[in-house]
Amino acid sequence: MVLRARPGREDERAVVRRLSRARKAPRDVVMRARMVELSWAGLRVPAIADEVDCGQKTVRRWLHRFKRSGLEGLEDLGGQGRKRRITEAERSRIIALVKEVPPGRLEVQPGGDLWAADALGPAEWTLDSLAAQARQLGIEVGRSQVRRILIAEGVRWRRTRSWTRSKDPDFAGKGRGSSASTPSHPPARRSSAPTSWGR
Repeated sequence: MVLRARPGREDERAVVRRLSRARKAPRDVVMRARMVELSWAGLRVPAIADEVDCGQKTVRRWLHRFKRSGLEGLEDLGGQGRKRRITEAERSRIIALVKEVPPGRLEVQPGGDLWAADALGPAEWTLDSLAAQARQLGIEVGRSQVRRILIAEGVRWRRTRSWTRSKDPDFAGKGRGSSASTPSHPPARRSSAPTSWGR
């Protein structure tokens, strides 16, 4: 019987594709994701083993684990070093959060009114707000771990704050900047300091 990775759900397929091309993910996880992807492409175990440069027994083991456990099956087997605190699927969910609009960000509605999905939610993604949002999704993760995940992926988690933002309801932004054609004044020549040489 030909061994193949089970067909993945669309979200699983997206994670496997991303992992198989990741530069900063653990090398073993990248290789296992590549095995699954090659199996989906129709390659058999011997061809996959040649492609990823490992033994056929190793390919069979990871394809079986993926069939049983999905994305979690790509994680290291128990007893081999420190266990990861979150799964690859949870890690991907945290990375995806950054691309979502923060629930407290005000958005202009068609009628011109400002509206936020959650008036008490964060208006900008910060490490603290990302960690809190991940915990609401059931992912037990701390601020420092979120930071390490995003740095490893090269993901930017916050926008640069602008002077136009203020919590003061009476705040009014600056008007137009000065024109580029405004002449600049040349610096005045400094006169030399008086000396006592002539005395």
